[in-house]
Amino acid sequence: MSLCRGNDPRRPGSLELVVNSTGLKVFGAGEWQETKHGKASRRRSWRKLHLGLDLETGQIECSELTTDDIGDPSAVPGLLDQTEEPVRRFLADGAYDGTATRNEITQRFADVEILIRPPKTAVAGPEAEINPTARDLDVLAIKAHGRMAWQKSTGYDQRARVETQMGCWKSVIGERLKSRTLDNQRTESRIGVSVLNKMTSLGHPTFERVS
Repeated sequence: MSLCRGNDPRRPGSLELVVNSTGLKVFGAGEWQETKHGKASRRRSWRKLHLGLDLETGQIECSELTTDDIGDPSAVPGLLDQTEEPVRRFLADGAYDGTATRNEITQRFADVEILIRPPKTAVAGPEAEINPTARDLDVLAIKAHGRMAWQKSTGYDQRARVETQMGCWKSVIGERLKSRTLDNQRTESRIGVSVLNKMTSLGHPTFERVS
């Protein structure tokens, strides 16, 4: 089942992608017992929803539903597999920081700009003075000017849009999954993506030349 992206006004050839994840409750056996018999259950199961948002269109470009023990960096390859255009800019929070994530992105997309916020404990690498990496430059800029200034100067503050989309998901689609199996839950989440993308496309203006 492919993602429905509605009317896509993005200019062809590139993509600004921001990724994030959130937890969704599972309406599992404990909840079924509570609903059927009025018996309270302390056990709660969770799934993790990973979303990649196209900053230019506001459409969800890619999504993955995993068990809650899958770390955010582990979901990146599956998300990138779904992108229809090369990624020119990738934004994510500190949960995605690490060499493995950066290597995965740069091996797929030439000249991609990666904006992953370094954790507060991050330090520049040993060769930062003579041969700094992009991450080193971010760490040094934050140290020199502060985190808020770095976010504003780089455009990292746009990452908040994916958090807004997560909020829309929980408001419109809901905070829990009703299906009982992981495969069906994944289908359920893809339907949710299609619904939100359709809503986004309906609210996005389109322009046609009038002769």
